[in-house]
Amino acid sequence: MKPALNVTIKLGRVAVFLILVACLQPVGLTHADQTESIWIETKWPFLMDQWGEGRSFQCKAADCGAELNLYIRAKIGFCSSTTGVADDSELERLSDFGFMQGQATALAGSHEIDIAGMKGRLREYAISGPILSQTYAVAVAFNSNSDALVATVTMKGGPPAAMEPVILKFLNGETIQRWVTRTLGL
Repeated sequence: MKPALNVTIKLGRVAVFLILVACLQPVGLTHADQTESIWIETKWPFLMDQWGEGRSFQCKAADCGAELNLYIRAKIGFCSSTTGVADDSELERLSDFGFMQGQATALAGSHEIDIAGMKGRLREYAISGPILSQTYAVAVAFNSNSDALVATVTMKGGPPAAMEPVILKFLNGETIQRWVTRTLGL
């Protein structure tokens, strides 16, 4: 085989390998990792209940990879100060799925998270109902002593796991952390 032909074949193999690697990049995360997500505060859309109103934010698909609607509020004195949000049943008890127009079905068990030094849990759900199609939600609860902070994020399409880094980045960001400090008096 001629040396020039041998080099051409090797370069062709390298090019094919690089194309395959590019095609295997995770869908949905690339956009969120490369750009800053833009969250806009919106009006709290739910009726008043014993926990009061919270804050509501939206991130458009062009900014986050999927359209996300995040609702967060404090539940003062509603969490165990010794165990915090320790398991799936505690997360379920704290979550705000009463707002959803449909049945929430867990897609997997929850896992631990850390938001600005506060421990908590996150779990993904599919929401089914007569007017909903491919709606997913993420429930997040974290605590400071006996005060819980509960966030519910809804989205169309999926999978919700791909949006987890975007959600956690926002919850750890300045906007939410200023609100948490004011709300809990930290």
